[in-house]
Amino acid sequence: MFLSVQISCYPLREDYKSAILEVIERLRQTGLEVHSNRMSTQVFGEFDAVMAGLGDVMKWSFETYGKAVFVANFIEGDRRPE
Repeated sequence: MFLSVQISCYPLREDYKSAILEVIERLRQTGLEVHSNRMSTQVFGEFDAVMAGLGDVMKWSFETYGKAVFVANFIEGDRRPE
């Protein structure tokens, strides 16, 4: 099953920009298709791979930067931009 996710990260720290950029870079290293813009990041791939990748990156973020809020929307299917 293909999954499309829109996710935003809000680190609860003063140096939030570098934490966000590193989260996006870590998502790109998962091998998933990742598209970023100023408001959010979209992640596309097979369900299990997306969920594992998001889980790994979120865990890494918490361990590296501490508290953060992640907001995500999940939709089954291929919602990649054309």
